[in-house]
Amino acid sequence: MSAWHERTGRIAVLTGAGISTDSGIPDFRGPRGVWAEDPVAELLSTYDNYVSDPELRERSWRARRDNPAWAAEPNPAHLALVELERAGRGLTIVTQNVDRLHQRAGSDPQRVIEIHGNMFDVVCVNCGYTASMAATLERVGAGEADPPCPECGGVLKADVIMFGQALDHRTLLKASLAAETAEIFLAVGTSLQVEPAASLCGRAVAAGASLIVVNAEPTPYDSLATEVVREPIGTALPRLVELILAR
Repeated sequence: MSAWHERTGRIAVLTGAGISTDSGIPDFRGPRGVWAEDPVAELLSTYDNYVSDPELRERSWRARRDNPAWAAEPNPAHLALVELERAGRGLTIVTQNVDRLHQRAGSDPQRVIEIHGNMFDVVCVNCGYTASMAATLERVGAGEADPPCPECGGVLKADVIMFGQALDHRTLLKASLAAETAEIFLAVGTSLQVEPAASLCGRAVAAGASLIVVNAEPTPYDSLATEVVREPIGTALPRLVELILAR
């Protein structure tokens, strides 16, 4: 039987916050993650709290303004996936991240499925009004601590999926299809604790894929994996891509 990296079919990659830490964006659940350093920060990601608490929203807008993702650059892990795509492999990236570093690295946006949305757009929770985050942060800088929707006066939020919100059904279907049609499924830098994203691993394995988990900490899906890699993602992923392309 051939090694997993010698399989020639489609490849799906699920990426989480860990792939972006080398770009200067802290993760959430790690020992030095955002929620470990500042427990209140987790409240900023909970929809009901956000909508009901004006003071929390004001803090959220300041956090968005100061987010290190604005200055972040793609790192070798992002670039390795670009190399894999440009080599002609049937690649789909399903990302839990909202930083768009995959696209900035050069990945085809049509091959990147953002299951948790993105930080570059703003949406009104009442009427669906949309605007750019940059324009809305200009309003914050001009003195609007909690800028309301200019159309209906409702609450604005980043176009990201918060805890308590359902994922977009069509986006989740696309992600599920990518998992179920892959021969190799890489789970990179994700704790695999957030569903339904984590369940994509099980879907892929059930459909016959080899699951490779690349994460510093143990995950609930390690027992299903063909291989578990604990080395730093910035070196591990380029090495794994090299293995795949060397066949």
